[in-house]
Amino acid sequence: MPALNERLQAVARDLESKFLGRSEVVRCMLVSALAGEHLVLIGPPGTAKSALVRTFSKLCDARYFEYLLTRFTEPNELFGPVDIAAFREGTYRRRTAGMLPEGEIVFLDEVFKSNSAILNSLLTLLNERRYVSGGATLECPLLTAIGASNEVPADADLAAIFDRFLLRVRTDYLDAFHFQDLLQRGWELEAKLTTQKTTPLLSADELRAAQRAIAQRTQFTDTFLSAYRSLVLQIRAEGIGLSDRRVVKLLKLCAASAFLDGRTAPDASDLFVLQHVWNAEDQAAILQGLVQPVLEAHYREHPETRRLGAAAVGLPAIEAEIERVRVVLAGTGALSDVQLFAQLRLLGELKTALSSQPEAKARELAQRVDVLLDAAFKGGRFGAL
Repeated sequence: MPALNERLQAVARDLESKFLGRSEVVRCMLVSALAGEHLVLIGPPGTAKSALVRTFSKLCDARYFEYLLTRFTEPNELFGPVDIAAFREGTYRRRTAGMLPEGEIVFLDEVFKSNSAILNSLLTLLNERRYVSGGATLECPLLTAIGASNEVPADADLAAIFDRFLLRVRTDYLDAFHFQDLLQRGWELEAKLTTQKTTPLLSADELRAAQRAIAQRTQFTDTFLSAYRSLVLQIRAEGIGLSDRRVVKLLKLCAASAFLDGRTAPDASDLFVLQHVWNAEDQAAILQGLVQPVLEAHYREHPETRRLGAAAVGLPAIEAEIERVRVVLAGTGALSDVQLFAQLRLLGELKTALSSQPEAKARELAQRVDVLLDAAFKGGRFGAL
């Protein structure tokens, strides 16, 4: 049987092949589960958040619990109804079978819209894996909880529950150049969801064993700790709150990332998790500006370790998209301002995608994008392109 980290990589490849453009989300999700931590997905509806988490739970053969929270949600909807028979005998307890206290992978949609009665119980369950009911304490088998929300909570009363989610990951609509693949893969996924059974690649117990193995075998080098300390100090200097508790927990995520790649010692590539510790969405760009140079320096020295993800858009697809844009811009009909802006935005997205790929072909395609952009900004002279 393949090693556990190899099967975890197989889980990642399976998810990336099904969910286009979600390689970063997938890795954050796997790393969080391996570290026994939680993450929240922030983004608009319709970005496959729940489908992604459901598929992950099936590939891990874990007990799954999902619920859409509102301010009217009652405790029995999450934690189970009161056991009436026991209540008649003078004992207060809940029937938790199939409910949140017995879930191993939990997805809480619109988690920040729940009321105080729900939030107070969630805080203890997420942090300590315990649920107290009627004086009895239940030990919960929770591996990881994944929250979802359309926006970051602004209410100070929600700061505590937001803090329980160590990683905060944006899930936006896909860039325009993914559109063709989106239609194809989306249709294939819809067909498979109704006809094909997901085969588990590992068990929840193996994930727990991995959590123990990470704690026992991980070694932090002085070089890594120095880089980590430097970034943490820079992040705090930018006014981004990062408590001592979170700083220690983030080391667990770095260790989990190394385990996923089959390494016993984290390196600079594992510092990508620090891009997802923002407390407000406008901090995400600041974190990327701090962390990306460290990642790129590492990949220049170790290009074979660069992670592009199985679902990263390929150069042939980008080249075909550039040609489609060229044909549209060089057409005989005049483009409206809206049409022209759409094509320019697409060129910008293509250039961003090419900047993350080290191949010489990517640089050549980026030059072709620059030619089209230059022609557009100099008065739309596309005839010779």
